Amino acid sequence: MTIEYDEKGKIFTEIISKEPVYATIQTTSHLMRGYIHVRRDQRIKDELDQHENFLALTDVTVLGEDGQPLFQSPFLAVKRDHIVWVLPEEHKDDGGNA
Repeated sequence: MTIEYDEKGKIFTEIISKEPVYATIQTTSHLMRGYIHVRRDQRIKDELDQHENFLALTDVTVLGEDGQPLFQSPFLAVKRDHIVWVLPEEHKDDGGNA
């Protein structure tokens, strides 16, 4: 890992700091809940607008039509073109009651 400083003392590294945001994601075929990782100075929309083909999710639960879990995974890459909507939520582990 390299660390560089500019003349004002700002630090530049290869590491991108992101905050996990718990969300419900509707794709063209499935409803899922998990964490989207957003850069600290950006919004979820900014993360969704990135020019990468896939959006990384962690601690994901994919739900069936009846709302019951189909499967869970520590990581899932979702094709951005298949995302219909995203709803950020508070998660019970994050201090919320959802």
